Order: sequence, then C-alpha cells, then structure tokens
Amino acid sequence: MNRLIIACKTIADELNLVVNEVGCKYPILWIESSLHINPESLRKRIQEELDHISNIDQVILAFGYCGNALLGLKSADYQIIFPRVDDCITMLLGSCEKRKKVSSEMGTYFLTRGWLEYEKNIWVEYQDTVKRYGKAKADRLYKVILGHYKRLGIIKTSVCNTAEFLEKTQQIANDLNLKQEIIDGTLSYIKKLLTGPWDEEFVTVGPNETIALEHIYGNASGQVCSTSTCDCSLNNA
Repeated sequence: MNRLIIACKTIADELNLVVNEVGCKYPILWIESSLHINPESLRKRIQEELDHISNIDQVILAFGYCGNALLGLKSADYQIIFPRVDDCITMLLGSCEKRKKVSSEMGTYFLTRGWLEYEKNIWVEYQDTVKRYGKAKADRLYKVILGHYKRLGIIKTSVCNTAEFLEKTQQIANDLNLKQEIIDGTLSYIKKLLTGPWDEEFVTVGPNETIALEHIYGNASGQVCSTSTCDCSLNNA
C-alpha cells in the first residue's frame, strides 16, 4: 500500500527516531505546533494537506484528538488512521492507562523537549507575564492557574534528555513552584502507529468519510483517556 504520514512537529524527534528504527519509508508532512492553540485552525491546516493528497491508500495521522481538532476532517480515496488518545502526552507515556495512573498519583503538568521548543509553551507565557506585571504578580497569577498541579513531569524516552535540558526544566519547575520529576515514557505507541496492528488503540476511517464522534467514541470500550483537553493548554493533565 502507498502510505503517507501527517505529523505534528511537537513529536518530531520521537517520530524521526522511530522512523529510522523501523526503516519506515513513508513521506511525512509536518504540521506546525503553534496551530494547537486553536483547534479550528489546526483542523483547517490538516484538511488542506488531506485535500492535496493523491495516489495514496492510507494516511497516518500522528496526532491525538487535540481539542477535537480531528473532528470533521474528511478523507478522499484513502483511509485515515490515528491513535485513540487525547494528545501526544498519552502517546509518549504509552497508553491511556499509564496517563491515568500518573495523573492520579499527583497533579502533573507534563513537559517534553518538543513542547518546550514550541513558541507558545508555558515557560514563554510565564516569562511574558513577568515582563508585563513583574515577578511577584506573575507568581501569584500562576499559583492560581496551576493551583492543582504539584509537579512538573518530564517525560523521558529514548530521545535523550540532555543535562542542559533538565537544568532548564528544573529552573522552570522552581519558578512555577512545582517539583520536577522524571517520568518514564516509551516510543512503543508511535512505533505501533507506523507498523500496526491498528487494533482498538487506533481509529480507522474509511475512504470518503468524515471523522465524527462515533469514530472516536463509538467502540472505545474504555480506551479513551479521561482527559479531554489538548496538551498544549494549561490544563494538560
């Protein structure tokens, strides 16, 4: 089959590593991370790519639901396959069950290197707030915003987290009054997305269909994570 991947740049490091590991030769169309701030804009951008596709049998979307940004996407003469997860955090943790377990232990704001490189990340927003209102007021504001969060969870996968990266995230944790903790992740979900089998952990949409709620939730059987917001938002856990 002729296949094509449409992927979010937020997981570029992880996806590229898996592509090399499994010898995947599918072309990849990258979608800019900044579009996550507006699910409608993200949906429109992905649809633009879908509308230009030809001579392809299957399109693999390396996205979670991302604030329902995938709802309403229309396929043409090809299938669409994507993971049954709310966001890429769940993909990097390996399963909805792992996400629920980690989140239930302690209010956790998850962070990856990909999200820290995204221009609208929480660190950029905090620094902008400090510049506008001063550190004292910014700290009071973020104490309210991050009220139920206790730790900054750095997801560790085989994509190396360098000492420099961890030093930077420790500074972020200190400023946001969170406890930094390294949480083991995995690339197994991304690997399965590229190689199959596409079982109950994935959604398959047929040719000339529109992604609807029943595609995502119709046969979920408990597979859908309890969180419902895109991980780019402040409510990422």
